[in-house]
Amino acid sequence: MINHSLFENTATAFTLKSNTELDRAYFLFKMISSAPLVRIGTVATNFALKANLPVEGLIRATVFDHFCGGVSEEDSLPVIDKLYTEGVSSVLDYSVEGKDVENQFDSAMEKIIKIIHFCDDREAMPIVVFKPSGFGRFELYQKKTEGKAFTADETAEWERIVGRFDAVCKLAKEKDVEVLVDAEESWMQVAADDLVEEMMRRYNKEVTIVYNTLQLYRWDRFDYLKDLHQRAKAAGFKIGMKIVRGAYMEKERERALEKGYDSPICENKKATDDNFNEALNYILNHLDEISVFIGTHNEASCYLAMELMEALKISKVDNNVWFGQLYGMSDHISFNLAAQGYNVAKYIPFGPVKDVMPYLIRRAEENTSVAGQTSRELTLLKKEKKRRKL
Repeated sequence: MINHSLFENTATAFTLKSNTELDRAYFLFKMISSAPLVRIGTVATNFALKANLPVEGLIRATVFDHFCGGVSEEDSLPVIDKLYTEGVSSVLDYSVEGKDVENQFDSAMEKIIKIIHFCDDREAMPIVVFKPSGFGRFELYQKKTEGKAFTADETAEWERIVGRFDAVCKLAKEKDVEVLVDAEESWMQVAADDLVEEMMRRYNKEVTIVYNTLQLYRWDRFDYLKDLHQRAKAAGFKIGMKIVRGAYMEKERERALEKGYDSPICENKKATDDNFNEALNYILNHLDEISVFIGTHNEASCYLAMELMEALKISKVDNNVWFGQLYGMSDHISFNLAAQGYNVAKYIPFGPVKDVMPYLIRRAEENTSVAGQTSRELTLLKKEKKRRKL
C-alpha cells in the first residue's frame, strides 16, 4: 500500500538544509509569492546587472544558490555529491539562454559533450539534458515544421544541427549516459520530434539512451506518443520519453489567437492533469518498450505513478522509470521518493550568474503564476521550522 501522507514528511524533505538555508528558502518563496515583488525584483536585477553594479555576490548568496548548483560543472560538484548522500541523482542543466549564431551552437554542443565526460564514472550523474534551439536556429526548426523548402545554405545549416545531435547521442551511447531533449514551442516541435526520433532509431536499439519530451498541456501529444509507439515497434527501437505538463502556455494561447488557429493547449487544468496521467498510465503499461522520466511537481501524479508501479509489479529501482524535479523546489517530493528507494533526479541549473538570470527570473514568474505551488512550499518550510524548534 502506498502511504498517501509520504510528502508531509518534512524531516526527510529538508534533511540537507541547515537552519540558515531553511530561513533563506522561506524568505525566497515568501518573496516569490508576491507578483508585484517579482516584477519589481526582475526590473531591479536586470538594471543592476546591465549597469555592472556589484550585485552578483548578493544574487549568488540568495536566489542563485537556492535554485542553481554553481557557475560551472566543477563548482556544482559539492551540491551533486551532497544530494547523492540522500540517494538523489543530478541532471546538470546548462541554463544559459541560447544565442542565434553558429559558433554558439557549437559551444553549446561542446558544453554537453563536456558534461557527458564529466558524468562518466560519476554514479550521481546518469543523465544530461539540452534544448533543440541550443543546437540550432529556432527559425530553421519552424521552417522545417511548416514544411517549407530550405535554401542550399539552410540545408547545410540543418545538416550541422543533425550532426550536433548525433555527436552528443553517439557519445552518450558510448558512455551509457541518458540524454533528455527538452520540448519547446509547438510551431517548431515537429522538426525537433522527427530529429529526436531519428536519434532513437540510431541509439535506442538495446537500451534507452535518447529521450524526447512530451508537454502534456497539449491535447494532441498523447496521440503522438501512441503513433510513435507503433513506429518504434515496427522499426525495432525503444522510446525514451520525459513527460511534463509544459512551459509555454501563455505564449501558445496568444499565438493561436493572433494567427487564428485552434489553441494546442488543453481547455483547463483538469484536462491537462488527465492527459498527463493517461500518458503516464500508458507508458508504465508498456515499460518493456518505453522508458519514462516523470518530470513533475504534482503530488497526485507522483502518487499515481507509485500506485501503478506497485500494481504492475515494477521495481522501484527499474532504470526505465525516473522521477525528476527542479533543484530548489519540491524537496518534499524528491527526498521522500528517494528515501523510499525510487530513482530520483534533480535538474541542477548552472552557469555564470549573469547568464543564468533569465532562467531564474522565468522560474520566479512561473512560481508566481502556478496556483498553490508557492504556498505549498511555504507551508512545508514553516512546518519544518516549527518541528526543529520543538
